[in-house]
Amino acid sequence: MVIGPSLGTTWHMWDRQVPELAQHWRVFRYDLPGHGGAPAHAAPSVAELADRLIATLDGLGVQRFGYAGCSIGGAVGADLALRHPHRVASLALVASSPRFGTADEFRQRGVIVRTNGLEPMARTAPERWFTPGFAAAQPAIVEWAVQMVRTTDPGCYIAACEALAAFDIRDHLGRIGVPTLVLVGAEDQVTGPAEARTLVAGIPDARLALVPGASHLAPVEQPAAVCDLLLTHFSTAWQDAPTVAPAAPLVPGPATPATPFAPLAEIAAAPDAPEAVGPEREGRHERGVKVRREVLGDAHVDAVNASADPFTEDFQELVTRYEWGEAWSRDGLDRRTRSCVTLTALVASGHLEGLAAHTRAALRNGLTPAEIKEVLLQTAVYCGIPAAGAAFAIAQSVIQEETTPPA
Repeated sequence: MVIGPSLGTTWHMWDRQVPELAQHWRVFRYDLPGHGGAPAHAAPSVAELADRLIATLDGLGVQRFGYAGCSIGGAVGADLALRHPHRVASLALVASSPRFGTADEFRQRGVIVRTNGLEPMARTAPERWFTPGFAAAQPAIVEWAVQMVRTTDPGCYIAACEALAAFDIRDHLGRIGVPTLVLVGAEDQVTGPAEARTLVAGIPDARLALVPGASHLAPVEQPAAVCDLLLTHFSTAWQDAPTVAPAAPLVPGPATPATPFAPLAEIAAAPDAPEAVGPEREGRHERGVKVRREVLGDAHVDAVNASADPFTEDFQELVTRYEWGEAWSRDGLDRRTRSCVTLTALVASGHLEGLAAHTRAALRNGLTPAEIKEVLLQTAVYCGIPAAGAAFAIAQSVIQEETTPPA
């Protein structure tokens, strides 16, 4: 049995289940990159995490296994069941979802971590992970949870946020063909019962287990109930030798960057390479929609689309196809550099009405507030003090809004 952790946690979140599970199966649990002392080799996607796990299991000689994972660990399990169905005998998705919130939410979290470090995430972890009664009664466990987040590598945490931002298997749930338990805390406010029911409705052989008195980290908050549910579920699939494999980090693939902190522009998936012959108009538009949403955010693009009418819709189509489907999609510059150029051009041309949106885009693309400040200082020299002054006022407001940690 393979057990996967949640974002910001270590494999110790399963400590209370392992002794009982190990009486029935060989148990292998792992840490995410940069978590719990694992090497900080940031993974750009859930699929990459799954591929690293498969490589690790191959090295151990494990061919077929049951899998239980919490949150992003559940996403890894779902990906394994979709892309490696012959390897997964049975599946348990704990506090998981076919899509985790919105892409904007997780990219915003990445902006906050890049600017403020992991302290804001550590400080708010208990309220995301535990019910209020449990947090009040178990201060030692709360402190343990906070320290897990604080000791996580920031670059790997941001990479995991980006991986979750891109994760969406809603249209593929019907292809998961293994017996699946969907387990969720009744009071989970992160990936709650609604997301669990979406999984159960879409996966052909899935059952729902609602755990009373538990929030997001149900295995920590209600260990006995979760253990009993896992035992019942996996016992219907197979029996194996009762040995325990040591916990280990995922083995990185050869192409994985070995930097302890990777900027968002490097974590994001690379844009599609241009075709030898110019892409068709429809292809440019579809690519433009994708890139425009990744850079400017769903909320901005949705607002623009909502305000379009028959008079402006052709112009918006042109912007999407030409600006985002062509210029922003080229390989010659990364998105950080394109944001620097764009901010400078907006100040130089006096088109400050677009500066707020592109300041947000610059933060999402990996620029820090200090780097944005340097760009605007440079524009003061070459574009004039008045223009740069107005730009500073706009950028300052956006940066304060975007980088203020949650209360």
